[in-house]
Amino acid sequence: MRRVSPVPDVPVPPDSAPAAPAPPDSVLADAVLERLVAAYAPAADPVRAEGAAAYMKHVAPFLGIPAPERRALSRTVLAGLGRPEERDCAAVALRCWRLPEREYHYFAADYLRRYANRCTSGFLPVLHRLVTTAPWWDTVDVLAAYVAGPLVAADPALVRAMDRWIDAPDIWTARTALLHQLRHKEATDAERLFDYCLRRADHPDFFIRKAIGWALREYAKTDPAAVRDFVAGAGTRLSPLSAREALKNL
Repeated sequence: MRRVSPVPDVPVPPDSAPAAPAPPDSVLADAVLERLVAAYAPAADPVRAEGAAAYMKHVAPFLGIPAPERRALSRTVLAGLGRPEERDCAAVALRCWRLPEREYHYFAADYLRRYANRCTSGFLPVLHRLVTTAPWWDTVDVLAAYVAGPLVAADPALVRAMDRWIDAPDIWTARTALLHQLRHKEATDAERLFDYCLRRADHPDFFIRKAIGWALREYAKTDPAAVRDFVAGAGTRLSPLSAREALKNL
């Protein structure tokens, strides 16, 4: 059974990301990062990089590696390496996020997605750092659904952290809370999901309103009647975007 660490009280300051946890020492992370840079750097394509950066609103520079090629390179990077412990996951992720190009962040997000079950609630400060550093939907959504979600499912005490994150001034922290149950299906805490949606329903930002609709639309695959009733009951409290997205497939 996976050990459970005390739930950290992660701060969510309004105008800045939290202080970065220092990457722990990790022989495995040393090997991963050495292989990673050696594999990715020669595959860079400056023309593609420029287009990718523009598409992602210049949240970060890119190497310009197409996704299928990047995934193939990632497999070669990890070939023959063992499974990480939590400290290795933290070291890999934090060190990748210190590299400017977005593909390294993608590698880290995919690595955490693959090994989320190796982490405990003690990983939450690292996750929060990743969510609030060079944040955009391309990394935040993976971290929300495939890292935050499994962490909360494995340790229900982390629900208290999500209850704090949903009220964060930082939109990406709040979006993570909204989306963390995206893959929970029948295990979704519907009451909490609906509460989160109402708590942020009047938020003006597109990414919050879109996340509300997406979270509801995904839960509608499990309980369509509950989502219909919720949207009807919420009325004009939900933005037209959120309501439209929630009912899109119903």
